[in-house]
Amino acid sequence: MQECLAALRDGLGAAGVATDPQAMEPYLTDWRRAFHGQAMAVLLPGSTEEVAEAIQICARHGVGVVPQGGNTGLAGGATPAGPAPQVVLSLARMQRLRKIDPIGLTMEVEAGMPLVTARRIAAEAGRAFPVSIASEGTATVGGIIATNAGGVNVLRYGMARDLVLGLDVVLADGARLNGLRHLRKNNAGVDWKQLFIGSEGAFGVVTAAVLRLVPALRHRRVALLTLADLEAVLDLFGHVTECCGEALTAFELISPQAMELVARHMGRAAPVQATGWTVLVEFGSSLPGLDSALDELVEGAFKRGLVQDGTLANSERQAAELWSLRENITMAEAVAGPSLKHDISVPISSLPQFVAGFESTLRSIDPEARPNLFGHVGDGNLHANVIGYAPDKAAQIARAIHDLAWGFGGSITAEHGLGQYRLSEFERLAPPEEQAILRRLKTALDPLGRLNPGKAIPRQ
Repeated sequence: MQECLAALRDGLGAAGVATDPQAMEPYLTDWRRAFHGQAMAVLLPGSTEEVAEAIQICARHGVGVVPQGGNTGLAGGATPAGPAPQVVLSLARMQRLRKIDPIGLTMEVEAGMPLVTARRIAAEAGRAFPVSIASEGTATVGGIIATNAGGVNVLRYGMARDLVLGLDVVLADGARLNGLRHLRKNNAGVDWKQLFIGSEGAFGVVTAAVLRLVPALRHRRVALLTLADLEAVLDLFGHVTECCGEALTAFELISPQAMELVARHMGRAAPVQATGWTVLVEFGSSLPGLDSALDELVEGAFKRGLVQDGTLANSERQAAELWSLRENITMAEAVAGPSLKHDISVPISSLPQFVAGFESTLRSIDPEARPNLFGHVGDGNLHANVIGYAPDKAAQIARAIHDLAWGFGGSITAEHGLGQYRLSEFERLAPPEEQAILRRLKTALDPLGRLNPGKAIPRQ
């Protein structure tokens, strides 16, 4: 492989190829430290042309390429897998803003730009890029596109694919597919960019994107409300969508166990009596009148007996404090110890039945294990996590939870992706025809299987 490394150094320069073990280590382990891989080098190209050259060189020498954004994924999709020679291709040096059009509501950026930077640039232009996830400080634009990230605002703005207008992609043979069009409407044939959104880098490497922006919301209100059970949560969700649906930006669910973890490990206690389920509701609008509408909505919810306790944020500082309860759940869970993460989705109306089945199934398999449930009611996505479990029960727990979600017509991953963490479960559950079409696409776009081997795509 020395010949390959020499060619990569010639093509990318000294700054573009890292082989020192200490420098490579952060790229070879995932954020959870659940997956660790091996690579002959970490590549850091500075342009789309250098990405193309690097992939061409690797293709000639039979070396696999593992694309990596901010390395904040939870499914091992950006960590090398297997013994075959591979390199990690990081887009960290490609962070430039190429163009922003506040009137046309578009922004063209390179794939290595951190999500938080893209959101800041949009805000400075009086607009918003509405993908909001807990890891936005390190997650990159390319990463959220490759994984089709969701986040807390999906019920209003959709997943990442709903906010991508154009892509610049390098294919497995190094060919460049430039589709950086700033168009809302383009019906000239198949929308090929959708093949690459959510493919976890297995079909091609995204190097730049045209993002759809939205008007900035000048008025925001946040409420934290507690409810007795999940049936009341769904009744409240229906009440909210009837009263203020067009202003609803987030409807987050927090279990008593999750709230207790945040209080114990992060020192953040809820300003409400959180003995039951808690929901964090956010409304946003460009128009005035949001305050009175929210006051009427909450008053009506109390009168109907849906809500037990609650508080309304009266400032941006208070809103941030309420949101911190939700945003610190993942970190509190990490501090509590090892966890099994299940990123399922089911039809919204099935959430109570799924949770009852989840808790019952967990008790029957491992009575000492503790559930940690939180998620996004508005899109049916629950993080049905497990802590304090017996390690020898982990596979049985995961299998049972996936079976349960699938039985409700749901998915085993709503936003984290398959990666290498859930690939075998997808192979077990997905219809053969669905798996076959994915393999056919992989064969057509990457016939030698060099892009992100062992991830996302069902194996033969």
